[in-house]
Amino acid sequence: MKIIGIGKNYVNDKSDIDALKTGTQLIFIKAESTLVTDNKDVEFPKITNQLIYEVELVAKIGKTGKDISETEAASFISEIGVGIDYTAKDVLGASRENKGPWALAKGFDGASPVNGFKPISNFTNINDINFSLKINDKEVQNGNTSNMIYNFSEIIAYVSQYMTLQPGDLIFTGTPATGAGENIKGDHLQAFVEGELLLDFKLI
Repeated sequence: MKIIGIGKNYVNDKSDIDALKTGTQLIFIKAESTLVTDNKDVEFPKITNQLIYEVELVAKIGKTGKDISETEAASFISEIGVGIDYTAKDVLGASRENKGPWALAKGFDGASPVNGFKPISNFTNINDINFSLKINDKEVQNGNTSNMIYNFSEIIAYVSQYMTLQPGDLIFTGTPATGAGENIKGDHLQAFVEGELLLDFKLI
């Protein structure tokens, strides 16, 4: 099972999308051991002093595909959930100083809490899904998939050129353009899709 992420994939103003759509997507891979499911609390990682949260919708792949066309891509999604893509920013900064990869900064244990997967049939239009994040009862991020630079189908088509997608693979599809920030130990995170609370955990 693969966990695939896409970076810098949202805008605040839809009029900016065309200019930013270069055809090259920023893709990264996270380890399976990053997953935290069933709304279990997440242990604050010892490897960082600068833990950055990003709320994202997560597409679960339902069937095997390679070189998938954009027109067929949505049929490869079985469910959509919500998750947090964590980054150890200080670890990332140290790696970037040496032109290193994102692997350790994105791939540590607990870096991918996810929950609330619903059949894709529950969504009338996957290009118009509202989602949001509260921390300690204060909303810090909110977004709609209409503000994606690359939509679900474009992401799946692009990634499948390079790697075969298989049932159970998860794709983190990007975070709203504003509101990402730093968590501290003890924070309570709650993520919503169309107003429904689906992800609910504390950093311990």
